[in-house]
Amino acid sequence: MVIKNVNLETVCGITSTIPENLHDEVAFAGKSNVGKSSLINSLMNRKALARISAQPGKTQTINFYNINDAVYLVDLPGYGYAKAHVEIKAKWGQMIENYLHVSTRLKAVFLLVDIRHEPSDDDKMMYQWILHQGFEPVIIATKADKIKRSQLNRHLQMLKTGLKLQADAAVIPFSAETRQGWEEIWEAVESFVDLPDDLKGNPSRNASNEGKKSTTDTISEKTTEKKQRWKTSGHPVAKKTLRKAQAKKAAGKKAKGKKKK
Repeated sequence: MVIKNVNLETVCGITSTIPENLHDEVAFAGKSNVGKSSLINSLMNRKALARISAQPGKTQTINFYNINDAVYLVDLPGYGYAKAHVEIKAKWGQMIENYLHVSTRLKAVFLLVDIRHEPSDDDKMMYQWILHQGFEPVIIATKADKIKRSQLNRHLQMLKTGLKLQADAAVIPFSAETRQGWEEIWEAVESFVDLPDDLKGNPSRNASNEGKKSTTDTISEKTTEKKQRWKTSGHPVAKKTLRKAQAKKAAGKKAKGKKKK
């Protein structure tokens, strides 16, 4: 997905009306503190558009992020926050259920689960509930950077077993730190929604960096510049090496002068 512009377009609370958007939507659900806001920020190539908090249960609204005026990423309230009042938990559940029923543009639901731990009872209940609503959740295993690579397959199997997924079901490991899984998630999104061809695929850089040189570009240009200087001067580029070469040449001349005498 080529990210050109993003915008937090709509925020829905308990009594809000679900917007009738013109573009397709994909929703992200997960328990509190699973890394949902970090994932959404990463997908949008933004640092803090989706608010990240050390306090679980911060997302208490349904947030609609407009991407390129082509698709919406929908951030659903986190569930399973133990300290939240029972009435508040019930309202969050009603909000999510209402959205899944009312939205005519919802194409897919992504369920985030912490890769480090077995799925909680809330995770299992949410998975079954999303199935009951008529959607086949795409599972994203967050915080993949917190485990060793050698443990990855074992933990993915642990999630599949805990959620009672089919053996061939896809689970996408993701890390907001390393961006592992970024492309796979966008490929999954693109498989559910209709996008213009010019927005599909892996972007070379996002819109905010257009016209700016990336680190890779800068390194490449410096390397090319050194090669050109080498060809033009016929001398080593590094000043230290050049001084050594000049000193050696001068010493050689002095030695020849002494021999002639």
